[in-house]
Amino acid sequence: MSDPRLLPVLPLDDDVVLPGMVVPLDLGDAETRAAVESAQAKTPATASFPGIRSGAASKAEVLIVPRVHGEYAEVGTVATVERIGRVPGGKAAVLLRGTARASVGRIADGPGAARWVHAETAEDVTDDRSAQLASDYKAVVISLLQQRGGWQMIDAVQQLEEPSAIADLSGNAPYLNTDQKLELLTALDVSARLEKALEWSREYLAELEVTDTIRKDVADGMEKQQKEFMLRRQLEAIRKELGELDGTAADDDYRARVEAADLPEAVRKAALAEVDKLERTSEQSPEGGWIRTWLDTVLELPWNERTEDVYDIAAARAVLDADHAGLDDVKERIIEYLAVRKRRAESGLGPVGGRRSGAVLALAGPPGVGKTSLGESVAKAMGRKFVRVALGGIRDEAEIRGHRRTYVGALPGRIVRAIKEAGSMNPVVLLDEIDKVGADYRGDPTAALLEVLDPEQNHTFRDHYLEVELDLSDVVFLATANALETIPGPLLDRMELVTLDGYTEHEKVTIARDHLLPRELDRAGLTAGDVTLTDDAFSRIASEYTREAGVRDANRTIAKVLRKIATKVALETVSLPLTVAAADLETYLGRPRHVPESSLPTATQRTSLPGVATGLAVTGAGGDVLYIEASLADPESGSTGLQLTGQLGDVMKESVQIALSYLRSHGAELELPVGDLRERGIHVHVPAGAVPKDGPSAGITMTTALASLLSGRVVRADVAMTGEVSLTGRVLPIGGVKQKLLAAHRAGMKTVIIPQRNEPDLDDVPAEVLSQLTVHAVANVREVLELALAPASSSSSAVPQAA
Repeated sequence: MSDPRLLPVLPLDDDVVLPGMVVPLDLGDAETRAAVESAQAKTPATASFPGIRSGAASKAEVLIVPRVHGEYAEVGTVATVERIGRVPGGKAAVLLRGTARASVGRIADGPGAARWVHAETAEDVTDDRSAQLASDYKAVVISLLQQRGGWQMIDAVQQLEEPSAIADLSGNAPYLNTDQKLELLTALDVSARLEKALEWSREYLAELEVTDTIRKDVADGMEKQQKEFMLRRQLEAIRKELGELDGTAADDDYRARVEAADLPEAVRKAALAEVDKLERTSEQSPEGGWIRTWLDTVLELPWNERTEDVYDIAAARAVLDADHAGLDDVKERIIEYLAVRKRRAESGLGPVGGRRSGAVLALAGPPGVGKTSLGESVAKAMGRKFVRVALGGIRDEAEIRGHRRTYVGALPGRIVRAIKEAGSMNPVVLLDEIDKVGADYRGDPTAALLEVLDPEQNHTFRDHYLEVELDLSDVVFLATANALETIPGPLLDRMELVTLDGYTEHEKVTIARDHLLPRELDRAGLTAGDVTLTDDAFSRIASEYTREAGVRDANRTIAKVLRKIATKVALETVSLPLTVAAADLETYLGRPRHVPESSLPTATQRTSLPGVATGLAVTGAGGDVLYIEASLADPESGSTGLQLTGQLGDVMKESVQIALSYLRSHGAELELPVGDLRERGIHVHVPAGAVPKDGPSAGITMTTALASLLSGRVVRADVAMTGEVSLTGRVLPIGGVKQKLLAAHRAGMKTVIIPQRNEPDLDDVPAEVLSQLTVHAVANVREVLELALAPASSSSSAVPQAA
């Protein structure tokens, strides 16, 4: 620091002046005028005498101090008063030149109205990096000036050599804000000052480059569009002069295509009307593009193209049997359809009332039973084209019926697109996951499907985009669903329901041997001669490693075994060919995860204690077994009443109350100590607690569990039951008998109790399953208890369990 000087303060609001800058200030500001007049009052004027050369007059100096956000900075800039005059407009102004940095010291007295302070000139600090940083910053400044066209400024910048002066050029940068300039003013280290200025300038230079690139791209795009427009107009004019274009050639092309196409009469009239509209439409009008798109869609539809059905019934059945094991209901329905078609064709009968003999089938069943893959097999057996339409998750009605042409980007619905993709008017269309169609403010797609799947209406189906009638009466629609509860009743009523309740163990073995294993061998890079799985191994996979209605989990399990073998072959721990028997599965899959309850030790069985009974239920994944547990509270606990847990629905809760009411009213007949219930609470729980459950079919299971609890007699471990119970003890019919018996068979049950009125449903159960089950059809609860409860002698040690 040098010796302090006494200088008047010139406050500068929200701006910063760095050394080397020349700035004009308005003398109309009172503080500016006071500072300049005070500086002039301190600096004496130098007299000039004629004939004698006088020394240069010293210039008045002020201390410009930035006042940012109402606060004075600690460092200011010493500036000399270069000139006082008037600017255009007549206002008085002063021109100041910054010369050096100075720290603001203590206040002192001085002439004039300005505030005087002691100012100590701050010395710049340089190091070895200063010269290189100054060179880099000078190059950046010159680049910025070149972009702006400031060539005169470039010459002045190139003459600067001092790093400090080069760094202070940043004071003239319009892209720096007041805080950044103040930071540069207070930085006495020249290298630090240059680093900051260099960083900020490079950022601004990068922004300029991006902006210039965008501006050039926009300009180039506009030039390209203008050039293309001009060339097209010139080309049009040339064609007109040559006589090749009179304004209707393109339209005549569409007219010729419509007249040459084999279209129904109503469609032809609508298409020609659109061609007439296209002829009157300007080339620049967007409506012309919409009309052309509509005409292209209409001309691409196979209005009168149909494939010939295969009338070899035996060959069609052979194709279905080769692709899928079991599923006799669906196969029989398809064969019946083909037989009727064959009979009508031989009799020379045509459509009835304009309606052809299509079919609408709903394939309902748990996942993995082959619903989706069955559609392709049906198409192959019938000799038709196959198209799959995924409906899961769609919520917009326009997905089915199409968008109206008034919307930008309008398209026909999925049904029309499926017909277009198939290339014929009689394909097999698979409507996959029809039970997972949603609805929102855009409409209900299931309502649009009512017309599509109604045999009485779909011969005149109108898509919103086409707005002409499309005959869907010859299409075979196959809809797949896991749960029928989510399908609206009117829609379900329009479809012929075929339930796929799952495969038996024998069918799973056949599917695994003939279909799954060859496919997974190919995926694992193995051949049929490399690895062989025995039927016993497949049977164990189906019964102990998977427990499902379909075969998806079994497929993954087989793939896992083959991956393990491929790994062992790569590690040279086994050699091919290899045969995997049932006993070898633990080597690849570990211990079985599903074993029959009756095969466990008696002490570990769930039904080894009174109050536990085995029921049967139907879920979205097929049939399943569920255990119902009941317990009595100790009289000393003071607990009374009925407590229900396990996420039970209202119907299931009512079943417990009905069962309890029946036992209370018939306790003496059944020899049950129901009088104890006045002082002891009952708790009924249905695992698993995280899964919601509902339905009336667990009524007799609830009754059996409570009777077992009160009598102290355990329920036989190999007995499962299903049926609704009434207050009078009647066992009422339920649904899903086939799925429930398949689930009981998978779980290793030996005896199944069903309502007497459900006996006809046993005709649908595979014979091999019935041969391994003892099925009892009962009419009242007394029969259920006699069959399900073990004799009192074998349960003499069991007592009701306290909660």
